[in-house]
Amino acid sequence: MLNSSDKPRLIWACRRGMLELDVILGPFVEHEYDGLTDEHKVVFKRFLESDDPDLFAWLMGHQQSKDADFQAMVEYILERNQIRNQR
Repeated sequence: MLNSSDKPRLIWACRRGMLELDVILGPFVEHEYDGLTDEHKVVFKRFLESDDPDLFAWLMGHQQSKDADFQAMVEYILERNQIRNQR
């Protein structure tokens, strides 16, 4: 189970230093993280432990993650960001 101190740490972890990742991950964690199930929160935390080049390749659609949970998270992140940007 995750506690309330996890979100500020995740916001910091989403600041990757690569603009493309910051633009995708930052808004997602700010606006969507609280709505994730506990299981998905755990996957998201593991996802953020990935190397920046891997995150970039997955989120830009250059590659798919071999981890099915990570690939599902990529698709969800991109979907939620797209919906939010259309508002």
